[in-house]
Amino acid sequence: MGEIRLNVKLENDGDLYLYKTGRLTYKEVKRLEVNALVDTGSVMVLLPQDMVEALGLIIVEKTIVTLANEEKIELEVAGMLSLTAYNRKMSTDCLVGPPLCEPLVGQIVLERLDLAIDPVRKTAAPRPESPFLPCLNLK
Repeated sequence: MGEIRLNVKLENDGDLYLYKTGRLTYKEVKRLEVNALVDTGSVMVLLPQDMVEALGLIIVEKTIVTLANEEKIELEVAGMLSLTAYNRKMSTDCLVGPPLCEPLVGQIVLERLDLAIDPVRKTAAPRPESPFLPCLNLK
């Protein structure tokens, strides 16, 4: 299929709450813009430890992750994170990978933001049926 990348804005969700309640300025909200690899075989977002630390995210738990080679490893989960792509925003937690590893965006982001994968053009973009807002299924 080839490599598909997605530009995302990442913000500390706790900082956003403090900004909205007047306890932080907009400039004080920790944020990063990242070009992440879309991994349709992954479920969650994976960020390298250095990005998690730069965003000031808190480790909330640990989980077992099955890798592509079927190896099982334990990773930390950090949160909460606000992720924006194509002016569509969601809150999520993320897996914490080793420092400087490749940021990954998995199925939860694609589904929640209603993004379609175009393997020919090697892009992820809002589905044509829902150009303005995500359209989610509840069935």
